[in-house]
Amino acid sequence: MSDEKVYKDFLDWLGKTWWQLTDSEYLLPLIKANYAPEEAELLTGMPFSVKTLDELADMKDMDSAELEPRLKEMAKKGMIFESKRGDSVLYRLNDSFFAMMRANLWPGLEDERTKTTAPLINKYFLDGWFDQYADVHHKGLRALPIDKTIEDSREILPFEDILKVIEDRDYYSVSTCPCRHRHNLDPDMPDCKHPTEVCLHFDELGHYVVDNDQGREITKEETFEILKKAADAGLVHGITNFKEKPDTICNCCNCCCMWFEAYYKLDHDRSMDASNYKVEVNPDTCKGCALCVKRCHMDALQLQVHNKAPNKYHKAAVLVDPDLCIGCGVCVHKCPSDSLTLVRNQEITEPPKDVREYGRLFMADRLAAREKSEGEAGKEE
Repeated sequence: MSDEKVYKDFLDWLGKTWWQLTDSEYLLPLIKANYAPEEAELLTGMPFSVKTLDELADMKDMDSAELEPRLKEMAKKGMIFESKRGDSVLYRLNDSFFAMMRANLWPGLEDERTKTTAPLINKYFLDGWFDQYADVHHKGLRALPIDKTIEDSREILPFEDILKVIEDRDYYSVSTCPCRHRHNLDPDMPDCKHPTEVCLHFDELGHYVVDNDQGREITKEETFEILKKAADAGLVHGITNFKEKPDTICNCCNCCCMWFEAYYKLDHDRSMDASNYKVEVNPDTCKGCALCVKRCHMDALQLQVHNKAPNKYHKAAVLVDPDLCIGCGVCVHKCPSDSLTLVRNQEITEPPKDVREYGRLFMADRLAAREKSEGEAGKEE
């Protein structure tokens, strides 16, 4: 079979999962850079649901002893997911979002494959690939308030209590931030100076990351230390957007993070989903230093004239657009006069229950968006 036919069949198969492959001049070059022809051929037809080694060997008409090392090699490259259930090792094909926007970048490698794919990922991202998130109600990440930035700790919701989220996990790992890494490897993009080893994964995903050299195991205490350093650096904690068993906490900057890129570069209506809190400012104690304005990733704060402000400028920080505030607490965390705090919204928005419900809602939103687009196109005709 020719390489062209191999990649065509693979693209057809890879586009059958929840995350589509949108048309772009960058798609085929990216796929060719990330998957060798023999990898694409083997992965075509591989299920997106878990199968044992023997089941896959039967499907591929191969000997298990021959197939196993190839699967393990591709797991290390982020192409397939490997997990353990009891004594069984299970495999499934990773969708293109997981494989190319996340897993292949977690190791922080600067090899030829990664240096080639990173600029192509950035171009494809901006050329329609990420617009699949434009019309969905629930983004992939949700802002998680920084510890001790909420005014009344009794009001902290369990799924927004960062201490509880970490305590409830059993296994911890850290990887290179994939967004920062793909930007830093792209000669057409400025380097990001923020910390890079800040992408946290837990439990089954954490084991996958460590077992496949995509990160390293850390302790619970190290996890809290990384979160503290990230908060000090002005990064937003972003957690996978479902209540039960969240498996990832990113630490995001607005110059690299895919969710902030979607807002600033793709004109999506918002970045990541907001928490259930908004910042509140006490102008009577505000020093007018503007540190909070600089640290806000959404440009939601400004300095404005305030007669009660106890500083020579008579200015205080003001939340100029509450809809922009994502309730992350980055501004609150470093306020030198403790003039800012997070206050819980009157109306509470709960995230999806689990990853299955998240997927169902995502697909429903995508279907509704397609039907709306087709209906509008029909009216124009």
